[in-house]
Amino acid sequence: MSHSTAAKDPAAAPSEAKAKPLSPVPFMSLALEQQDIDAAVSVLHSGILRQGSRCSELETRFAEASGATHGLTCCNGTTALQLAYGALLSPGDEVLVPAWTYIATASMIVAAGCKPIFCDVREDTFQIDIEDAEKRLTPKTTAIAATHLYGMPVDIDAVQDLAKRKGLAVIYDAAQAHLATYKGKGIGAFGDANTYSFYATKNLATGEGGMVTVNDQTLADRIAALRSHGETEKYLHTSIGFNYRMNDITAAIGCSRLDRLAAQTQARRTNADRYDAMLSEIDGLEPPTRTEHADSAWHLYTGKMDLSKFSCTRDEFCAKLKERGVPTAIHYPRSVTRQPAFAEFVMDHPRVADSLSERVFCLPMHHDLTEGHFEAIRMALETLGIRMR
Repeated sequence: MSHSTAAKDPAAAPSEAKAKPLSPVPFMSLALEQQDIDAAVSVLHSGILRQGSRCSELETRFAEASGATHGLTCCNGTTALQLAYGALLSPGDEVLVPAWTYIATASMIVAAGCKPIFCDVREDTFQIDIEDAEKRLTPKTTAIAATHLYGMPVDIDAVQDLAKRKGLAVIYDAAQAHLATYKGKGIGAFGDANTYSFYATKNLATGEGGMVTVNDQTLADRIAALRSHGETEKYLHTSIGFNYRMNDITAAIGCSRLDRLAAQTQARRTNADRYDAMLSEIDGLEPPTRTEHADSAWHLYTGKMDLSKFSCTRDEFCAKLKERGVPTAIHYPRSVTRQPAFAEFVMDHPRVADSLSERVFCLPMHHDLTEGHFEAIRMALETLGIRMR
């Protein structure tokens, strides 16, 4: 494959007036549809606002769509992690966790009284590097928390093999991976627990909200009790717990939007294929590598820069794209080990995770991207002096 060797200097871009689109490309598509509003209003009219039948419906339907046996709604994705960790870990445990993830994956390990053991990630897929993780095992290691980052499943076979050989519990942070699959199965079929976020920007968005899915009845009962003050019968509390319940207004929105999620996910996959082709033709830009046997939910489309091919930084490159109507986002501007909150737990700064913080960028990704949007993105790239084959 041949590539342009033209200098990648944003200052040398052609006339902005020629390439700038009439309006910015929307980075996300977040609007509720009328049926979502009607679903929420119906609950308001009922007067039953607490966790009820709509929460139960969302639990059943989402668990089934995800390949899991049991679903337990909760108030957000962070509490979903806290519930899973609380049910599977004990204070003092050490937990393997990627250094390249959102902070909640690691911070809730600390909140559980456990120690995060930060592992490097793969240069190609951005997912946890299982070889590096295995080198960091100690006699106190009891679990691995692996993120399906950006919606792309981790190498689940590798995670499960390590867990089986070393007797580890497995918690998958699937906050960005609604309806992702691995070897033809929903990711909820794997591991001890999967946690999801329904935050306002997620593929299935309810404003706030979350869920834990599991495949073991005893574990489901434990999480259900932990979610509601350790209560196993009315006013009988067999353990300390929390109030992390969802409400039926939130769940009604989730049920309504779930009706469209499969079709929207397929649209995201089609858009990702188009981005792959586009970035593959640009010297110095790399599309994300896909985990073998996996089908991503494409919550984010995250490209990577080879900075040696450019005369600008990643941030300068993204700023110029924004000027031309193409917004970007950086997930994330630093690895978790560079967060001051974890200073006492950091033994080293994993090399790949640190490097990614300077090179990755996310392009607009959602189900409503149009031909015009993709043309605007292509034109914006060309104005930065990047010739597409």
